[in-house]
Amino acid sequence: MWGRARWIRTPAVDIALAFAWVPFAVAAHAVSGDPDALARLFGFTFLLSFFHQPLTLPLVYGDPDQFALRRRTFTWSPVVFAVLITAGLTVSLVIVAVVAGLWNAEHTLMQRFGLTRIYGRKAGEEDGSLERWMLVSWLVLAVVWIGADPATPSRVARLPLGDLNTASLDRLTALRPFISMLVVPVAVTAVVLAARWVACERRRAGRGDANPAKWVYVGATAGLFAWMLVDPVAGFVGYVGAHAVEYFVIVHHALGSRYTDGSGGVLGAAVRPPAGRGWFFAGYGAVLVALILVLDRFGGPEAYGFAVLLLGGLHVFYDGFIWKLRRPAVARGLVTSGAQPIPANASA
Repeated sequence: MWGRARWIRTPAVDIALAFAWVPFAVAAHAVSGDPDALARLFGFTFLLSFFHQPLTLPLVYGDPDQFALRRRTFTWSPVVFAVLITAGLTVSLVIVAVVAGLWNAEHTLMQRFGLTRIYGRKAGEEDGSLERWMLVSWLVLAVVWIGADPATPSRVARLPLGDLNTASLDRLTALRPFISMLVVPVAVTAVVLAARWVACERRRAGRGDANPAKWVYVGATAGLFAWMLVDPVAGFVGYVGAHAVEYFVIVHHALGSRYTDGSGGVLGAAVRPPAGRGWFFAGYGAVLVALILVLDRFGGPEAYGFAVLLLGGLHVFYDGFIWKLRRPAVARGLVTSGAQPIPANASA
């Protein structure tokens, strides 16, 4: 069965990526009793998350073909987002925090769904609706479980989450009496959808058209959400940290295969040489470091918070356009490329 596994890169890389949340979660659990160490870990994780978000911008503005897909959207979105964020912060920090928190949680989940679909498409699976709703049910279960837990307020109080994340979680815990009523029906829904998915995969395996590589990734995702239920703080760190790591790896992989045909404008020309991707990421990192230093020196917390909201909003919004697997360029970079099935006697 494992001989039919189709990986995005290689078994070792894909399995490491599937379980990228584990080091973050284990580290958070290990330092849960040390507020200073936990604060440093949160700071590192949020910094890593901040670093991955603007990576979407050169993918859009550096590639003329990409930009042409939504020229008006990509031209005016930064202005519209800046106005909306400014107005939202003026009216209510809580509203902005809740919207940003829920949108980012959904976006992070959709990235995991996207990777699940890549594995499915490699095996010829065209319909991923069951997997989408199963993953959504896992996220909703984690949210209502944490919101209904009486220990959540005390956990939130000792975490260095910043104003936006703290306000969002405070609103969640304030709704605990109502959220508690949702735990059982949401849990039942999650179990039913997971059972249907297992049955579907067993049928595919019987026909010989399943992709066991997908099972590894879905199983790792299930482990992440299960950890959230047991240790929400460590699970949250793993959820955020793994998302950023996945994004860097997927972009690195896509840049290596998408522009081999000479397309991509400035971006394609930059990443095509043998060392092109390395120089691209080095330059990107230098720009981000410079931005952080400028914000720290001249802007203060308000400017940093605005930059996080603006860059994060554009990242989430633009990703919904540029990673559609039905687009030939995306499919060429993520679905039709990658490792061939591993030998039947190899192990995963």
